[in-house]
Amino acid sequence: MSNRIVLRAGEALVAGGPPGTAAEPEVVIGELDGPVGTALATLTGDQVKGHTRVFALLNTDIMVRPVTLCVSKVTVDNPRYTNILMGTVQFAIANGVLDAVRAGYIPKDKANDLGIICSVWLAPTIVDVENLDHKVLFDIHRKGMLEAIRKAMASEPSIDWLLENQEKITHKYYQMGLDGKV
Repeated sequence: MSNRIVLRAGEALVAGGPPGTAAEPEVVIGELDGPVGTALATLTGDQVKGHTRVFALLNTDIMVRPVTLCVSKVTVDNPRYTNILMGTVQFAIANGVLDAVRAGYIPKDKANDLGIICSVWLAPTIVDVENLDHKVLFDIHRKGMLEAIRKAMASEPSIDWLLENQEKITHKYYQMGLDGKV
């Protein structure tokens, strides 16, 4: 059996804080000499206005391992949004990656061989929050990143769980009511 991690995918939703602070990271994780590495390099070199891709940093000049590329799900066109996304949230994602290594979800001996691409959700309404509690925002996004990585590396939810629970779950934003009316 190979120890290669070709491509794992996971997501998480962590809410419970003030409005606009929920985290919903989606991650792909894999070897840098495989499809994830190719995608990471391509995304890094193919910047798009409003969806700039940046590495997860603990601070300027301190990139985490595994190398992690943050990609915003929201078009970034507001300086305050940019500062929150590229400050508090980027810092939270970087810490979540290191937490995942520390917890053993990502093997420490593979930290230089793996790459992570994280699609980052930050509510556009965050710019309207007065007296934003950056500690709460940080904690939620850090926890979200850790959970997305955990689920990716554990291949959760399993196909058996999904098949068993398929008819019991209704998507939160599904528009049809139980009576069949929109």
